[in-house]
Amino acid sequence: MSFGLGFPLQKNLLKLFKQEEIISCFLYVNTLSKKEVSCISKKNVVEELVNENIRFKEVMVITADGEQLGVMSRRDALAKAYESNLDLFCVAPTGNPPVCKIVDYGRFRFEQQKKTKEAKKKQHVTEMKNVRLSPVIDKHDFDTKMRQARGWASEGMKVKVDMRFRGRMMTRIEVGKQVMNQFIKDISDVAGVEKSPSLEGNTMSVVLTPKKK
Repeated sequence: MSFGLGFPLQKNLLKLFKQEEIISCFLYVNTLSKKEVSCISKKNVVEELVNENIRFKEVMVITADGEQLGVMSRRDALAKAYESNLDLFCVAPTGNPPVCKIVDYGRFRFEQQKKTKEAKKKQHVTEMKNVRLSPVIDKHDFDTKMRQARGWASEGMKVKVDMRFRGRMMTRIEVGKQVMNQFIKDISDVAGVEKSPSLEGNTMSVVLTPKKK
């Protein structure tokens, strides 16, 4: 089965039938004889401008080391890549002329996927928890909410504190502000204010973010 990716890739193509979204894998052996596999999805095959998928008449060609080989016709650029048993990959299709790089495309995709996975691992997504207060909250409920919020903040989570004013409670906004400010003060040793208290409609909210240890 051919996907127009050229001989250097096709000779290492392995079919996978069990996964519909994956149609090809590239098997490579490095100098240490360690086998590495990189898979390409249907979407990537269609979108990536590689080898015969490149339709530009002329392209600027650079080597894997960044050396410029100059502007070449599509045919000459492909031939240059195939001479080295490598692939022609368009890295800047909007360039004038488009820029193509001679690379081991399977290896390139493998490294890109590897970098993406590593970047995702380093990303730290802070979870946000919610606490709801009342302008007439009693001490027991206040202390319970405080323990919850302190626990979450200590675990590195943000805490959004909401206070809803219903009916006649709208006349007690100042009392609600005092309760909210007391909550902020009591948790200040483990969390600081990221977004100051604000009233939107009938709800007052504040976002607290955990302090770095």
